[in-house]
Amino acid sequence: MNQEALEVLPARRGKAVRLDKGQSLTIINTHGTQVVDCWAFSAADPDEAMSMMHSRHAWYRIFPRSGDAFVTTRRRPILTLAEDRSPGRHDTLIPCCDTARYEQLGHSGHDNCADNLSNALAELGLSAPAQPPAPLNLFMNIPVTLEGDLSAEPPLSKAGDSVTLEAVMDCIVALSACPHDILPINGPDCEPRDVQYRING
Repeated sequence: MNQEALEVLPARRGKAVRLDKGQSLTIINTHGTQVVDCWAFSAADPDEAMSMMHSRHAWYRIFPRSGDAFVTTRRRPILTLAEDRSPGRHDTLIPCCDTARYEQLGHSGHDNCADNLSNALAELGLSAPAQPPAPLNLFMNIPVTLEGDLSAEPPLSKAGDSVTLEAVMDCIVALSACPHDILPINGPDCEPRDVQYRING
């Protein structure tokens, strides 16, 4: 399988790439503590997006496992978790951060994943949905108690851990190196960091 060179996704920024069916995208948690928001859209119709709620329904679980297919709002597979070289904790519940969320936290004008999605898609000549779909939050550790309570904890991943997502259809995949620096979502020091990615195939 042909592999492109590793690219860097800078801390707090976003990037979108096109994948043909059968190609895959490897995301490497370079420093081990960085959460990466991930979206996917059908190349034929970007209104068809990867859906976390439909995917959870397909698995009857809240955490994806190797081999699981992520499905769209039309319940069609779009990406498969082809390989997971991490502890396997990836959040599917939390929406992406946006301007309103940071204003609630007392931080106006903060970098956010919603804007990163919009800017990344714009580089490909595409418009982001008015309401971003809930992302697959790679490496994000949101424990769920038996009582149903949630908490934001540092990632369980370590430096060099990675996931590989394989395209089941021609699609656009967008990534955001989450800029959250208030809660320990991006590690105990709350410091966003860069990650690396590579297209395979």
